[in-house]
Amino acid sequence: MGTVFSFDVRGGEPVAVRAALEEVVAGLHRADEVFSTYRENSQVSRLARGELSVGECAPEVAEVLELGAEAERVSEGWFSTSYEGRLDPTGIVKGWAAERAARRLAAAAGVTGVSVNGGGDVQLFGAPGPQRPWRVGVSDPLRPGGLAAVISAAGTDRLAVATSGTAERGAHIVDPRTGRSAVTDLVAVTVVGPSLTWVDCWATAAFAMGSREALGWLEGLPDVEALLITAGDEVRCTGGLAARLG
Repeated sequence: MGTVFSFDVRGGEPVAVRAALEEVVAGLHRADEVFSTYRENSQVSRLARGELSVGECAPEVAEVLELGAEAERVSEGWFSTSYEGRLDPTGIVKGWAAERAARRLAAAAGVTGVSVNGGGDVQLFGAPGPQRPWRVGVSDPLRPGGLAAVISAAGTDRLAVATSGTAERGAHIVDPRTGRSAVTDLVAVTVVGPSLTWVDCWATAAFAMGSREALGWLEGLPDVEALLITAGDEVRCTGGLAARLG
């Protein structure tokens, strides 16, 4: 998927944890083989060329495409699983794969806490220790090496944090309505919620919208909070974000 994944697993029986890690790493490689748009022989590439039907693909393809269609519906088209008229579900695959990996690790015998980080987007389950919540630093896009905020998972056993922006990869987010790079007043959007699959989609869609439209839209999503940073160094937050800072 063109990025690095890391795993932090707390507790658990060593043999069970090791087996779960081997399984999820294999699963991530498998997801890349199935969904990569850079591999000519991937199922998604063949599906886009009309060489396969969805029914002939691995079951995960239909699952991801259904999730993508829902994300497009909820975002009123600001999130899309197509690029330049061609099938491209990469905007949802990474979050979906990381969340699936975290769930599998959390289910291993005796595990009390899991953090899976896929290219800076994080899915958390449980806790790292007694009375210690997971905490995720949000990079400051305008001050390299600095933090814009720290998100705490205190009070919940499941939390995800995803950021979309230009600081790390430049202008890579596409406005699905124009097919060109999204040009807005934003440099970063961080979205917090229970599911990395969804918060990753919402961060991408919100960035494409721009701060004014995105903030109102994000406020209307259930169980979601967000931090938006503009190129003018203005910080805008949803109303409940303060409860997640720490």
